[in-house]
Amino acid sequence: MLEGGTKMDEVLRRDTGEDYASGTRSVNTQPSGGDELSLAAATAAVTRELAEAGKLGPGKILVVGASTSEVAGVRIGTGGALEVAEQLLQGITQIAAEFGFHPVYQCCEHLNRSLVMERSLLESLGLREVSAVPIPGAGGSMAAAAYRSMADPVLAETIEAHAGIDIGETLIGMHLRRVAVPFRPSLRYIGAARVNAAWSRPPLVGGERAVYRAPETSGSANCD
Repeated sequence: MLEGGTKMDEVLRRDTGEDYASGTRSVNTQPSGGDELSLAAATAAVTRELAEAGKLGPGKILVVGASTSEVAGVRIGTGGALEVAEQLLQGITQIAAEFGFHPVYQCCEHLNRSLVMERSLLESLGLREVSAVPIPGAGGSMAAAAYRSMADPVLAETIEAHAGIDIGETLIGMHLRRVAVPFRPSLRYIGAARVNAAWSRPPLVGGERAVYRAPETSGSANCD
């Protein structure tokens, strides 16, 4: 249950004008990104921007971390809700189907931040399976909703994803492949939750300043 009893109704109705608690942001506030959107539409918009920037397509992996509590305007881990998670899931699934990438969903620390995915993906990538069924109280509402939505869900211990979306500052960096490139979507909030994102590139070994034999004279550019 969300703190205060009525906050989830406010999130789902998209009511305006009232902050949830002192120091929290209204779920309707979108500090950057234009007109107010539903949670599903806002999530789809952020996912689409990242997919385009990170060139996500067939065979690519997107890791998603989300706090439905933060989306609803309360502290992470205090007010998760499957209803909110299902709206976020709707937006991500829509864009995944369009671009062809595979979304995976990070559980909370109670399940060691393991990842919900289809068994077919786990087996194709040769990932290590771990045993648990995520629920809102252990795994988180986002992971629980994703698990329910899949045909043959399974948890993987870890992954190296090509990109990631973090809704509510849940911390997803441990599942991003090197080298992560920060991405700032035009919508910086979904509901009341701050959104961070990143795509990844292969490490650049060398570059225009790299040398492969000892120079006769020192260059003018310094790294320190």
